[in-house]
Amino acid sequence: MDARALRRHFVAGLLLGFRVVWPIFSVLLGLVIALGLVVGLLEGWSVHESIYFAFVSGLTIGYCDLAPTSALTRALAILIGVCGVVLTAIVAAVAVKALTAATDAGKE
Repeated sequence: MDARALRRHFVAGLLLGFRVVWPIFSVLLGLVIALGLVVGLLEGWSVHESIYFAFVSGLTIGYCDLAPTSALTRALAILIGVCGVVLTAIVAAVAVKALTAATDAGKE
């Protein structure tokens, strides 16, 4: 199978996979944003800073430019991190499944 056909099969598998997991993915994404806004509200951050903090924490990047100070907001930050790890795992699982399906289609 040529590279163009492999890419086409991969993208088709990726779209199909995201169509299947979209309800779970969107709930987790909304949860990360909502928890980030709650942390930002409790810490006195702006909406932009709160969403930025949520995604930096959720993707486990952690630049440390914004850090929660109270025990409650730190616990919420841990929940954001767990949701972010699950989101990353879902993306990786869908990509691996799509790549496996694309390479198996090339063997036929």
